[in-house]
Amino acid sequence: MFGGIDMTNFDFLQKEPKFHSFADVAVAAEKILPIDVAASVLNCRRAMEFAIKWMYSVDTSLVRPWDDKLISLISTDEFRDTVDDDLLTRMHFIRKIGNIAAYDSRKISKDQAMLCLENLYIFMDFLAYCYADSYTEGSFDPHLVETQPVPALTIPTPSEAELKLDALMKENAALREQLTNRREQQKETYVPKPLDISEYKTRKLYIDAMLVDAGWTENQDWLNEYEVTGMPNKSECGRADYVLFGDDGRILAVIEAKRTCVDVAKGRQQGKLYADLIEKQQGRRPVLFLTNGFDTRIIDNQYPERKVASVYSKRDLEKLFNLYGMRTSLDHVNVDANIAGRYYQKVAIQAVCDSFDAKNRRKALLVMATGSGKTRTVIALCKVLLEHGWAKNILFLADRNSLVTQAKRSFVNLLPDLSVTNLCEEKDNLQAHCVFSTYQTMMNCIDSAQDEEGKLFTCGHFDLLICDEAHRSIYNKYRDIFTYFDTLLIGLTATPKDDIDKNTYEIFDLENGIPTYGYDLAQAVKDKFLVDFLSVETSLKFLQDGIVYDDLSDEDKEAYENTFTDEDGKLPKCINAAALNQWIFNEDTIRKVLDIVMTRGLHIEYGSKIGKTIIFAKNHAHAEKILEVFHKEYPHLKDYAKVIDNYMTYAQSAIDEFSNPKKLPQIAISVDMLDTGIDVPEVLNLVFFKKVMSKAKFWQMIGRGTRLCPGLLDGEDKDIFYIFDFCGNFEFFRMGTGHEVGTRLALQGALFCLKFELVYKLQDLSYQTKELQAFRQDLVEQMVAKVQELNRENFAVRQHLRYVDQYANKENYQLLTYEDTLTVKQELAPLMEPDQDEASALRFDALLYGIELAQLAGNPYSLARRDLKKKVTALATVANIPDIQEETELINKILHTSYLDDAKIDNLEHIRKSLRDLMKYLPKKKARYDTNFEDEVLNIKENPSNLENDDLKDYKAKAEYYVREHQESGAIAKLKENIPLTPKDIKELEQILWSEVGSKTDYRAEYGEKPLGEFVREITGLDMKAAKEAFSDYLDSNQLDSRQIYFVNQIIEYIVQNGVMKDLSVLQESPFTDKGSIVELFSDLSLWKGIRETIHRINTNAQVA
Repeated sequence: MFGGIDMTNFDFLQKEPKFHSFADVAVAAEKILPIDVAASVLNCRRAMEFAIKWMYSVDTSLVRPWDDKLISLISTDEFRDTVDDDLLTRMHFIRKIGNIAAYDSRKISKDQAMLCLENLYIFMDFLAYCYADSYTEGSFDPHLVETQPVPALTIPTPSEAELKLDALMKENAALREQLTNRREQQKETYVPKPLDISEYKTRKLYIDAMLVDAGWTENQDWLNEYEVTGMPNKSECGRADYVLFGDDGRILAVIEAKRTCVDVAKGRQQGKLYADLIEKQQGRRPVLFLTNGFDTRIIDNQYPERKVASVYSKRDLEKLFNLYGMRTSLDHVNVDANIAGRYYQKVAIQAVCDSFDAKNRRKALLVMATGSGKTRTVIALCKVLLEHGWAKNILFLADRNSLVTQAKRSFVNLLPDLSVTNLCEEKDNLQAHCVFSTYQTMMNCIDSAQDEEGKLFTCGHFDLLICDEAHRSIYNKYRDIFTYFDTLLIGLTATPKDDIDKNTYEIFDLENGIPTYGYDLAQAVKDKFLVDFLSVETSLKFLQDGIVYDDLSDEDKEAYENTFTDEDGKLPKCINAAALNQWIFNEDTIRKVLDIVMTRGLHIEYGSKIGKTIIFAKNHAHAEKILEVFHKEYPHLKDYAKVIDNYMTYAQSAIDEFSNPKKLPQIAISVDMLDTGIDVPEVLNLVFFKKVMSKAKFWQMIGRGTRLCPGLLDGEDKDIFYIFDFCGNFEFFRMGTGHEVGTRLALQGALFCLKFELVYKLQDLSYQTKELQAFRQDLVEQMVAKVQELNRENFAVRQHLRYVDQYANKENYQLLTYEDTLTVKQELAPLMEPDQDEASALRFDALLYGIELAQLAGNPYSLARRDLKKKVTALATVANIPDIQEETELINKILHTSYLDDAKIDNLEHIRKSLRDLMKYLPKKKARYDTNFEDEVLNIKENPSNLENDDLKDYKAKAEYYVREHQESGAIAKLKENIPLTPKDIKELEQILWSEVGSKTDYRAEYGEKPLGEFVREITGLDMKAAKEAFSDYLDSNQLDSRQIYFVNQIIEYIVQNGVMKDLSVLQESPFTDKGSIVELFSDLSLWKGIRETIHRINTNAQVA
């Protein structure tokens, strides 16, 4: 203990013996503050934790959570009911600053420690008011805090009993009833101490915490209220809210802060003036951040103002300035042909470079057929961006470990000097310049990855993010990663351009159907880089129509009756087709599928062996049944077929065996595992024995067969592969019903949305009964508790703090609008943590809330009511269980009366509450049936791929695409090289652009009367050598000074980039005027006339057709 009898703010605790487990620690926190602010904060946190544990040990209303961590103890519904929201916010502040102190004591300021101490006092005051034998009202006195060091300090160490909640519970058992009653009485009259969110407190609670999280240290590299002179006011003085300094003492960034209720845009002009003046003083313009604690925006002097998740760390800002200093133009880049040597790969790289540089965009989408070398293309692109100073740190994300592993392996092989790490496998090389990860692993690493300087994966850490298989469902599911990292974004996908969801193009800020660059399967087949396919589409009666009793043979009818007659003697008329391969496995159906594949499939070794084949099965049981039937039908083909899915151990070794052309198996039966990410050029047959609902997935699966394989077919090259479709997938997608599968909210998020919509609907005048008002209030309290449970330290939660704080307060549920329901679905629902409840009970909650919501909307929702009856019927079949017997009366009413049809909201709630906990007794596994009814092949159709249908429908995109791809030959090459066209050349151009690519009408609709040659030249530009040759006679015959030569070179650069120079007014702007105007440069107008005539000749060569 401390020596002496010095007064502290916490002396009142020591007068109560029952508070001994935390009183001394609170006193110690105050005593040590003058000499060690971090130790003071740590003791504030300890005192609070011990006091909370003590509360749990004496208060029967507090239900102990599943673990004893501080965050768990203060997150229970019961604890939140005990303390008010403002007090809880104070407690979270102590916890948060305590966590920072534990990691790096240097980052704690005296002001923060004082605020922790004051918040601890208010919590202890509440605790004494509720539980002490006697209470005297007081207030926190900052003057009592010691200002002189105290000698011989020893921090009190808690006993084992104080640390262990179990021991405390045992020690205080006798006090529980008495203290619980006292707290319940006292709390009624307790007056909460309001938390005034002033501008100062906003900064303390939100902005300062954001800066500390990013690694800044107050009064070292971050200063508050920094004086800036030269402002347009009377004093000519202003104070920037925050200024952030680099290690060289120069200002890296200015932060303009506003109160949380103020739009950050209000600080824009003020911040700009500060940045202007600081730029004058130090010769470098600082980055400007605008924030109100919730919304943060960056103005980085390169791109338009944009929203960011947080303020950059110091190393992020220094890296930003270093990159800006090294950055060079991406106008004409050299692509490493050893990495990406194919023409379309180079064009794809240049298209992304143009998008990033000339167009100043931050996002690009590459659509490239599976097997066309997406990974190689992006590796070569990374090399370009690294060499030109556009990126230093790269993040590659994919949705599966195998894809991450493959990508990393490719980068290592092709860029051996680039430091790389795979977060899924190693956590000790986090500072590598290229990080590979699955989305989920990165979600978990953002908050936890640290190095000696603090948090590593800050929002500005990466300069380039590559997203494999970029489509809307991935973005929606992991949206917080994409909004957290402020970086250039490249999306890769193999889904054909026209099959990509419109919303995916919106994510990348692109026009629908027009990616940054596209190279589809049709073009790859034409170019002989990939292989075409033939689809063998087979209709089997059972897979199409189900098993219909009346259509069976007499023998099969008897087997059907013996199999499916229930205990009441009822026999279903048919078994739905969806049941096939789900819980009914019909041997003859599988036999016929295998027979078609084995007889019609492509073979090798002069027809003696089926080529490598992948069968896509519906589930593991289906895959195993296929293997069982294969062994029965083809016993002589030992080891020919193998199931490869997630159920097996050492799956990768099985994939490696299948990938080896000299090894068996020839047939891999897969459930999901081989759908994407494996590269086996020898594959000749794909078998779709399941429905695929997603176009993206469908094209990925097709990509398993598109690879070239020289000499595979008895010395001949592989030039086609077969796709056997037994489930109508091609027809499904031809009809245009295929889609990108949307991201479904997790159960806990869906439940939150249902409750919120109910609360919104129950505002209506017609629902203002006592029962429904109470129901609404209960729902609000449940939702408030769920929002308050969210971990505010989590990077995803921090990005939505505005809404977290809004809906953590029940007052904000009073006047809800329809827009609020949409906001909650978007911003809050995905953050919800799973409940500790039975999943079956939660699903039942969701079912009943859905029925209640439908009833409020006047919708009978018959499907859900039927589902409810099914569940209740299933409960009735296991009524020997005592818990179910207790609800016999309700179960009978639902099943045998009109109770459910007549049920009002309170009746439905009664059903929900009464039966939810019984759902765990429902039989978990549906009965499996193995049958052998004779199936029938209805028809088999062989269809060519018709890949042309996958070309872009948009004429503009098709025409520009064609010109880019063919700029090295024919009339297009002549235009690029400034060679005049012959009539034959003009005919060729008209044939291409007015017949092959589209019609003359299409062209006129898009480009009006623009000459064809000019259109081509604007896309290809003019060859640099040709441009210099065009001006060579002029330059040789005239003596120009250095300024005039500079002017001519700028014209050459412009024409090389744009193909023509039609509008000579551009010559009156920079860079042409950098050395002087035309009049100043060319006093001899004959010199200027020669330049103008050269430009005219170049233009004339393009004025054709």
